[in-house]
Amino acid sequence: MPINEFRAIAMFAKAVELGSIRRAAQAQRVTPQAASEAIAQLEQHLGVRLLHRTTRNLALTEEGQRLLENTQPAIAALDRALAMAREAKDDIAGPLRIVGPKSSFAPILMPVLDEFCRAYPGIQPDIQLDDGIGNWVLERMDVGFRIGTSPSEGVIGRQLFSIQMIVCAAPAYLASHGVPATLDDLVTHRCSVFRHPATGKVSPWYLTVDGKLEHRLMSPAFSTNDTEIELQAVLAGQAIGQLANFSAAAHIRAGRLVPVLLQHMSAHIGLHIYYGSRAAQPKRVREFLDLAISRLLDSPAFVLTEKELGTASRGWQDAQRRGK
Repeated sequence: MPINEFRAIAMFAKAVELGSIRRAAQAQRVTPQAASEAIAQLEQHLGVRLLHRTTRNLALTEEGQRLLENTQPAIAALDRALAMAREAKDDIAGPLRIVGPKSSFAPILMPVLDEFCRAYPGIQPDIQLDDGIGNWVLERMDVGFRIGTSPSEGVIGRQLFSIQMIVCAAPAYLASHGVPATLDDLVTHRCSVFRHPATGKVSPWYLTVDGKLEHRLMSPAFSTNDTEIELQAVLAGQAIGQLANFSAAAHIRAGRLVPVLLQHMSAHIGLHIYYGSRAAQPKRVREFLDLAISRLLDSPAFVLTEKELGTASRGWQDAQRRGK
């Protein structure tokens, strides 16, 4: 029968420490028979007797004394290491490995991470920007964020909020080019498009038409593979664009952008948080998960209500009519 040398040596050392195989079995949470068999197998494996034992007493043999002296430092070091590992899981300090999308980490996730690091200065963030999930185990990630559909690759996922894709433009652009009333009107407008950083392919606009999701490739007057540059171009009046709510919400509320074609707005994807088994996570990871969920779940900072969108759209157009 194969022998687990470490367990057998640990049982031997515990029996010597407590002066009884029965008490050693209780301490190690095994039966006395299993404890006795482990020590007997160790003796057979080594080819020497380690203990003189009677029904009441244990005594070390010369070989047993040498084995105990040589293994005690290693057993003590391992016990210390295990104790430190148990204590470390409750520390809110140390590395926190996070993967998140390039397009939204700064506006959405950086404020949450900043709040967490201010509360727990011992945290050491390790941020990887990636729009995919990758190999969770090999990359040793603690928490991930993803824009799209819910991840299903062996992790626990939860949607934090829907991503509204809003067609919008700066007031100056609309004053110069007019307000599109239908999708067909966009043919005469300067449209911005996003190019996928990895492939260079133009992403379509995702639009709701008669209750169904459609995607349309727009003729680009402005294209980029960076969402912040696209936002700045739309704010500057260079183009009309379809922007995600996390980029556009604050500017719509401030009047710097005007939403149009609201009947065609889509919200078919979301921002998701994902992680491994929560039960085995260190406390620093669990605390960050709790903070991220509490701050971002259906966050009004990024999700515009139907009333807000309607007011922003009608308000600007009403002001234009009054100005005329």
